[in-house]
Amino acid sequence: MDIAASPLSAESFSALALFLRADWVVKGVMLGLLGASVWSWSIMIDKALKLRALNRDADQVEDALGAGRTLEQVAESAGPRPAQAMARLLQSALRDWHQAWAKGPISDMQGVLALQRIERSLDSQIAKEAQAVEAGLGSLAIVATASPFVGLFGTVWGIMHAFQAIAVQKNTNLSVVAPSIAEALFATAIGLAAAIPAYIAYNKFIGDAGQYTSRLEAFGDELTGLMSRRLGDRS
Repeated sequence: MDIAASPLSAESFSALALFLRADWVVKGVMLGLLGASVWSWSIMIDKALKLRALNRDADQVEDALGAGRTLEQVAESAGPRPAQAMARLLQSALRDWHQAWAKGPISDMQGVLALQRIERSLDSQIAKEAQAVEAGLGSLAIVATASPFVGLFGTVWGIMHAFQAIAVQKNTNLSVVAPSIAEALFATAIGLAAAIPAYIAYNKFIGDAGQYTSRLEAFGDELTGLMSRRLGDRS
């Protein structure tokens, strides 16, 4: 059935009918926006699950240390290749610490230099962990900022077709231009539907990623403090 030639009714303005009746440019805009929306939702779901897992793993490491277990015990229980970021930081700090003492007692100056190396190594690893947590958020920002403008392009194109229909049919009746205007506005609606969740999610995940990075930085500072205390006990 030719939708364009069929009498207008409420069903003529359904989402499917508007899409099928649109010309190829507006259809391309709609499909692109729908693809961007699906892409952004996949990123949002993946990021939400990962951040939840990262914070759960961090809770486990902090709870183990809070329960009185030593750094070595917590590091050993995490396995040779831990998935937890905090466990990786802990193992790296302990590895650098034991390497500094591998050849026997060291002087106070050597101990201070070893602590500085550990601190720099932790800062570098925390920066890498922060980049991994924020990976993909740039795509959400692109969808959030670009989708309304892409939808606006579809709107402008649809309104152009509405005026063309007026010129061709020489009829200013609303029923002549209503389908094209509805298609144009539908493109804008899809653009906003893609942009708004992406914008909200981007701001939320940026905040969550910043909080997690601050948590890692606090843990790194705590590790450096514990290593410094150990150095003081050995001197």
